[in-house]
Amino acid sequence: MSGTSLDGVDAVLLAIDGERYQILGTQTTPFTAALRQDLLTLHEAGHNELERSALIANTLSNTYAQAVRHLLENCGIKNSGIKAIGCHGQTIRHRPEFGFTIQIGNPSLLAELTGITVVADFRSRDIAAGGQGAPLVPAFHHAAFGHAGLDRILINIGGIANLTYLPAEGPVIGFDSGPGNMLMDAWIERQLGRHYDENGMWAASGEVIQPLLQELLAESFFALAPPKSTGRDLFNLSWLLPRLRTEYKAEDVQRTLLELTAQTIAAAIRDYCPKADEIYLCGGGAHNLALLKRLQQLLQPVKIGLSDELGISVNWVEAAAFAWLAQQTLKQCPGNLPDVTGAKGPRILGAIYAC
Repeated sequence: MSGTSLDGVDAVLLAIDGERYQILGTQTTPFTAALRQDLLTLHEAGHNELERSALIANTLSNTYAQAVRHLLENCGIKNSGIKAIGCHGQTIRHRPEFGFTIQIGNPSLLAELTGITVVADFRSRDIAAGGQGAPLVPAFHHAAFGHAGLDRILINIGGIANLTYLPAEGPVIGFDSGPGNMLMDAWIERQLGRHYDENGMWAASGEVIQPLLQELLAESFFALAPPKSTGRDLFNLSWLLPRLRTEYKAEDVQRTLLELTAQTIAAAIRDYCPKADEIYLCGGGAHNLALLKRLQQLLQPVKIGLSDELGISVNWVEAAAFAWLAQQTLKQCPGNLPDVTGAKGPRILGAIYAC
């Protein structure tokens, strides 16, 4: 899995036995600075972008293959012992309103480099069926974390934040609530040259700029009812910068962006999750202690825990989800939840590049 945070590749070795899921090993392979910058440039139209995207997809495939090799070496397992690689690819456009989404990564090359069957392009079929193509992870949340006697909420905070409502009875609900780490990461990199705000310490040093917060909250996406999804196409520096004033302190902007993430997550839960016995966080944003503290304030009295308590670490839930989705594809079983994505019905997702 490589997501909207553009920090690198997360790989897990997932053993699936019926409804039991066990992570046997993990591997993180960071993006080089050059690859990260190349990927950022592809999020906007530019010169020769078709050729550039194809070349960058090949570089991504080599990075994915490197992650797989290191993971298997560390686990002492040969590639012949692996059923398939579930590869999400790197999103460079997500425009379900126009009927398409693009994740690059050349799965054919990845299959050649690893000698392992690859399952990729998970989102397109759901979009073809009238869905958002996202979020897809709630289906895995339901399989791995659902509880017959409890109403649970999973909040995944990556570049974008999405939530999954797992009621003890009734359909699963899931959707993107808005920016997760994306705007905070972009702002601190612009101001301080850091890729992320460790523990939210810089944000914690500032104060919320209320006029700015209200202007950001006026974005029409937040008022949309689910199913809905979003990404870097909307929430980026080009969206933020025109709203800033010269008198705003940089750390106050960061604190306001943290508040935006926290308030939009909390509002989504209040509006669409009738009750919650338990709330769990996963994704990179779960390490942001300032964000965790603010969410706890907004969502009290329900205590917020981490997905580690449910058996899968916050760092690896999303990668595990795409391993599970790959298995669904191989079994010819649906991987989407129509109530979540808005698709016309259950669909078998993904394309298989067999070895």
